[in-house]
Amino acid sequence: MKERLRQYALLMRLHKPIGIFLLLWPTLWALWIAGEGRPDPLVLVVFVLGTALMRSAGCVINDYADRDFDRHVARTRERPITAGRVGSREALLLFVVLALAAFALVLLLNWLTVMLSFAAAALAAIYPFTKRYTHLPQVVLGVAFAWAVPMAFAAQTGEVGRLAWLLFLAPVLWAVAYDTMYAMVDREDDLKIGIKSTAILFGDLDRLIIGLIQFTLLLDLWLVGRQAELGLFYLLGLAVAAGLSVYQQWLIRRREPQACFRAFLNNNWLGLAVFLGIVVDYLSRA
Repeated sequence: MKERLRQYALLMRLHKPIGIFLLLWPTLWALWIAGEGRPDPLVLVVFVLGTALMRSAGCVINDYADRDFDRHVARTRERPITAGRVGSREALLLFVVLALAAFALVLLLNWLTVMLSFAAAALAAIYPFTKRYTHLPQVVLGVAFAWAVPMAFAAQTGEVGRLAWLLFLAPVLWAVAYDTMYAMVDREDDLKIGIKSTAILFGDLDRLIIGLIQFTLLLDLWLVGRQAELGLFYLLGLAVAAGLSVYQQWLIRRREPQACFRAFLNNNWLGLAVFLGIVVDYLSRA
């Protein structure tokens, strides 16, 4: 039983929490802005736990979808399903259990949030299969991750207004940027086995397009701050985020797989910088 649970933990990537953080930061941005610096404690707990559950569920369904591809990629060939340590049906059952646990948490919130959660579940289930049919799976991932934003506004305020949709755009752009960096790590393997990605689509323009996306992300976050009437500390957070974006560009300058992976991981600090800017700005008003 202990070994079985360890394999489930590996399948859910609990040993690599970066995905949880990249999903959590935009969720926290939204909760703090929607709550004007004072998010409801129940809503906060539900979203933090739900983030961990849905990211874990997403990893499980992703590995199920990629089970026949992962064995051909050096970085993924030892994942539990493709290595034969967890069965396909077993993985699907685990996905369902995790998704139902997340849904049970959402039932503690208002009905608008519950209705929005169905779209979140659909996006999580669909995303892993998109890389077979489109070069834009990173966009689908971005929408899946960003869907926590309208859900957070719905849970906190009972509605999803213009500010929510303006903020929704930020994690979509952000995910396309950082997941393209991630896809640059596996680009050569993906080309061999037929997996599609923005890293392949962008080709030699990858760094330029990522830079343009990063600039648009920062512009969108500035517009969010302006509409939410956030001040100096928020702008300082954006300045740190801009500096980290420049650092990521430097890391990927030669397209070396390990450096691209480091750039991907660095986005955790970018998300944290924006969040701290929001929190400190609201605290400064108290």
